[in-house]
Amino acid sequence: MIDSVTSDPTKHDITSGINNQGTLDEPVSETILRDLRLIGIRLRHVLVPNATTQSELRNWDLWGPLIFCLMLAMSMSFGANDDADASLIFSAVFVIVWLGAAVVTVNAALLGGKISFFQSVCVLGYCLFPLNVVSLLVAIIGVNHKNIKLGVIIVGALWSVKASVGFMEQFVPDGRKALGLYPVFLFYVTLSWMILAQ
Repeated sequence: MIDSVTSDPTKHDITSGINNQGTLDEPVSETILRDLRLIGIRLRHVLVPNATTQSELRNWDLWGPLIFCLMLAMSMSFGANDDADASLIFSAVFVIVWLGAAVVTVNAALLGGKISFFQSVCVLGYCLFPLNVVSLLVAIIGVNHKNIKLGVIIVGALWSVKASVGFMEQFVPDGRKALGLYPVFLFYVTLSWMILAQ
């Protein structure tokens, strides 16, 4: 018997305007453009949160966090004196981002939160974008303007913390919000301190 429900490949997803057809049949260029469009949509929700932010960030992906982690690691390793220092900084940032995201997620889960590991990594990764901007600005500002550098880093850290806490707080039980959100704060402050120290 033929199934009476057929999928129409021309129908679009309401929330993102992306075609619902399978990705195995589409050209690689369309897949890349679709993924870049989704990264842009999620990044916009991190930069300017609105009513649909929480529902959009529930649809996790790891491309955006990977791109922002690599950008942060590269921008922080540009100021190193030699290749050995640059590779050490790159490795340290990469490991801190991914292990830090894992620790934050496991902490939220142990406190009774209902959050997927990849969903948490996705949100924390997208919220790295303000620190990416800060890292580039700090490199442009240079070492001579320490007060301006410190101010820019504080603003970037607060922006990252605010964006991620706004999403993560809904998954931590009410009586344990401080315990669940403190590692998020510590995660971004550690990365900000590394930017300040470069």
